[in-house]
Amino acid sequence: MSGHSKWSTIKRAKGAEDAKRGKIFTRVARDIMIAVRESGGEEASNPKLKIAIQKAKAANMPKDNIERAIKRGLGELGDGVQMEEITYEGYGPDGIAFLIDVLTDNKNRSVADIKRVFNRAGGSLASAGSVAWQFTQKGYLRVKPDGVDFDALFMTAADAGADDVTDEDGAFAVYTPRELLAPVENALTAAGYSVLESELFWQPNTETEVAIPSAVSNLKLQEALEELDDVQSVASNLSVTDDALAALETA
Repeated sequence: MSGHSKWSTIKRAKGAEDAKRGKIFTRVARDIMIAVRESGGEEASNPKLKIAIQKAKAANMPKDNIERAIKRGLGELGDGVQMEEITYEGYGPDGIAFLIDVLTDNKNRSVADIKRVFNRAGGSLASAGSVAWQFTQKGYLRVKPDGVDFDALFMTAADAGADDVTDEDGAFAVYTPRELLAPVENALTAAGYSVLESELFWQPNTETEVAIPSAVSNLKLQEALEELDDVQSVASNLSVTDDALAALETA
């Protein structure tokens, strides 16, 4: 899980920059809509929605915006906007594989934006199925560590079906099979743990290590893809080494 852990750390560090650019409201609103589409609009019975609303409030998102995102997720606005979830596949420099999860109301716009970013980085979009076989979708939960006994958390998560629990970046990370993300999250919440993040992510079946300059190019490609408003998450099979991260910081 090291690649996911390292890249999650980078994304959290960039959170302040996202807020400055005014993108945080767009991203959080989409998180709310996805949560509502998956498990309904009641915060009390939808842990993922509760987390998304907490993020929205932490970003000082107006209450009206939050309520509008919930209604849009439920399809109650009557504005004709149809949100579609799509996963695009592509290759970065040196053949690094990418999966890009998108939530969009205009797939023509989304694919054009993604194609432009790939072309600028010397990569390319790929046909459906050419990349996805190299990944397995997993669940990820980030648990607030304050006052938490690791062994007790591990047992609660394991009993609910989690694959692993690790201590990462000042919090506890819980990894689950795709289909058990919600049950594990519900079990942790019921046991009194505070879940800070909850998401599905694509784990590469094997990672590919490339030369540092190519690694930096692929990390910049991932950053550029994540900057697109319609993009929800980006995964690659790049082996994210400490040397590559250090080079990225000075690039």
